[in-house]
Amino acid sequence: MRFEAVVTVLALGIGLLTGLPEGHAAEEGLLMAAKTTSLYDFTMEDIDGKPVNLGQYKGKVLLVVNTASFCGNTPQYTDLETIYEQYHERGFEVLAFPANNFGQQEPGTNAEIKGFCLTKYSVSFPLFGKISVKGSDKHPLYQYLTEQTAFPGEVEWNFQKYLVDRSGNVVARFAHRTKPLSPEVVKEVERVLAEK
Repeated sequence: MRFEAVVTVLALGIGLLTGLPEGHAAEEGLLMAAKTTSLYDFTMEDIDGKPVNLGQYKGKVLLVVNTASFCGNTPQYTDLETIYEQYHERGFEVLAFPANNFGQQEPGTNAEIKGFCLTKYSVSFPLFGKISVKGSDKHPLYQYLTEQTAFPGEVEWNFQKYLVDRSGNVVARFAHRTKPLSPEVVKEVERVLAEK
């Protein structure tokens, strides 16, 4: 069966399930099939509430991390800052997304989180506004990371890391206990930075 026919059949099925008119369902199905989601499609609020289009990071290597201020892994902020400083000039960015999904370990406001990160860890990499990375209110960015990449599966705890190449592909996922300066993370960061 040709791709277009398969999409039309799926769209008609969606229409029956959702009550959409047949023609409209086919159009919606074709639009959904044609749309590709990328990390670069997302606009996120930074820690100060300003919109940041992630498309501005095209061509850079990214380490996307969900963070928390009162976790046993919180000292990883030091390693995140070190790896950021070490590779930033080569096109490397750390993107930190505070989240309160695990043990209520990020209860503060964005202003409190920013103050904590700046005063205790002297963080200079981009901090974003607090989001949810798990559950019924999971942010679409994390729906994408956990459901539509080569590394599916729920975020297990604070400081889980996704490595993204210069084209926006998620190329590795590191568990929350894996420190940012561990040999396996550094090796992968250097490998992806070397790719053009």
